[in-house]
Amino acid sequence: MEPFEWDRDRLTLRISEWERAVPGLVCGFTTRLGGLSAAPFDSMNCAMHVGDRDQAVIANRELLTQKLQFSIEQWTCAEQVHGNDVVVVTSTQRGKGNKALADAIPSADGLITGDSDVLLASFYADCVPLFFIAPSQRVVGIAHAGWKGTAGNIGARMVEHFAQSFQIEPKEIRVAIGPSIGGCCYEVDGKVVEAIGVQLPKETEPTYTKMKENGKIQLDLKEANRVLLERAGIHSILMSRLCSSCRNDLFYSYRKEAGRTGRMTAFIGFN
Repeated sequence: MEPFEWDRDRLTLRISEWERAVPGLVCGFTTRLGGLSAAPFDSMNCAMHVGDRDQAVIANRELLTQKLQFSIEQWTCAEQVHGNDVVVVTSTQRGKGNKALADAIPSADGLITGDSDVLLASFYADCVPLFFIAPSQRVVGIAHAGWKGTAGNIGARMVEHFAQSFQIEPKEIRVAIGPSIGGCCYEVDGKVVEAIGVQLPKETEPTYTKMKENGKIQLDLKEANRVLLERAGIHSILMSRLCSSCRNDLFYSYRKEAGRTGRMTAFIGFN
């Protein structure tokens, strides 16, 4: 069963199981639909680093925050660099990057906050969004896991920061793995698989890779992150089956669109 469910107007996919269980929680993932950006960013691009007009991006962010009953001043994001650095966001960083890329939290692919006035946001066009929540402590996080972030085990790094900053044990954390490119569409070479395999036992490789006749390897990044998160002590994991490349009508796909495209937004926070 797909854990990411359409909201009423079908503009976002929500982690409804979490939202029903945790009062005040807002979390989910946008599609490419319902915004104001022109082609090739049509239409709900919320990322400023892809070449879209800033005015269109800000307008799309305004649309989303209003829909989620947040303000644009609460929208908080980082400069994503395909790394594994994690930042714990406090109220003093609230609103970083909301209207200008230069103002975003620098060089971070994971964000965590225990403050209820912050909407964490990050951006995707095939990479894997990882959502984190410790419901009892009302601490949330989001991580951007492309193949480099996966090789850097950013999921486990998030778990470590939950423990270091909030004394939250892995068993108290729930994770959701969002829509991304699937193993059906993601072909890589052996160097990518080898980099990810450094973090995992050899016997787990068949669960997230499949050799093709052309010598390329199909890599299931979502499954690789699931295995890594389980090894980090996470027991509660939801995983989307939606592929951003297969469903290019709904999602931006960096690979399918040769890099010239917009970005979906993963969001999480308490309002």
